[in-house]
Amino acid sequence: MVFTGDGKGKTTAAMGSALRAIGHGMKVLMIQFIKGTWHYGELDAARMLGGALEIRPMGRGFLKPDAEQPDPKHLEAARQAWQAARAAIESGAYDMVILDEINNAVDYGLLQIEEVLEGLRRRPPQVHVICTGRNAHPRLIEEADLVSEVRAIKHPFDKGIRAQRGIEY
Repeated sequence: MVFTGDGKGKTTAAMGSALRAIGHGMKVLMIQFIKGTWHYGELDAARMLGGALEIRPMGRGFLKPDAEQPDPKHLEAARQAWQAARAAIESGAYDMVILDEINNAVDYGLLQIEEVLEGLRRRPPQVHVICTGRNAHPRLIEEADLVSEVRAIKHPFDKGIRAQRGIEY
């Protein structure tokens, strides 16, 4: 599954899918490829679910995209997150694995699309994988079973309203 687009709600859609899966007794892992320096509300919510949802923030925080010269710290963090994701997907320990903002990591040159596609092709058939983030690669879109695009129409940030606790983080 791929949730992409320039609008707010891609991670939120993945979290909704996670809640639905948890309601059916499934175990869910979210690996965050970019997020990592702020404290997000979903981290506390995951703890409240008694281990059914694990979230691993593995990124170095938001970055300036430069696919030609990616920042080495972000590059290494993305590679470690991808290794953790592949291990988790192949382990069979999770029914659903959410690769939060992996689309951004590919778009920013932190991961190569062929490596990601190869890993996704090797997933056990019972493991559901969700890839979120802007600018999903066309090849990922082509190979995915489900693709939803979140389109920005209006956002409080456009009026100068800063990120709000419980809404954006």
